[in-house]
Amino acid sequence: MKKAFPIIVLVVLAALAIYLRNCRSISNTKTTSTSNKEYKVRGLNRNPSHINYSKHAKCRMDCRHIDDAEVKDILQNGKINYNKSELNGNECRKKYAVEGYSKDNQHLRIIFAPCNDEVTVVTCIDLGAEWECHCEGDENK
Repeated sequence: MKKAFPIIVLVVLAALAIYLRNCRSISNTKTTSTSNKEYKVRGLNRNPSHINYSKHAKCRMDCRHIDDAEVKDILQNGKINYNKSELNGNECRKKYAVEGYSKDNQHLRIIFAPCNDEVTVVTCIDLGAEWECHCEGDENK
């Protein structure tokens, strides 16, 4: 029995760790109902019901030749760059930096701000090229 005791303790601790991890992931997931449709809000919603565009994002998209389809493709298939994301605060204050390549091979970083079942595009950045843009607010930089 003395030899089995450490093994029993390890098994109990492993089971407790798994239980606590599952409880935490369940508490971080909330269910919201919108027009009889339920969805889970946890992280970046890659298939929102609606995509909004800030004025700044529309201007950047225009001067960098990025269209709505490319934005949607990056949202659905891009990789989140956690070093460039702002994930502190409540769900509607988080910003996800998502990177990927457009259909014409632009290396893009698009900043998405999810809230409920919608996502707002904050800005679009071409990581591979400098573009001359004259968007509102640029003179303040």
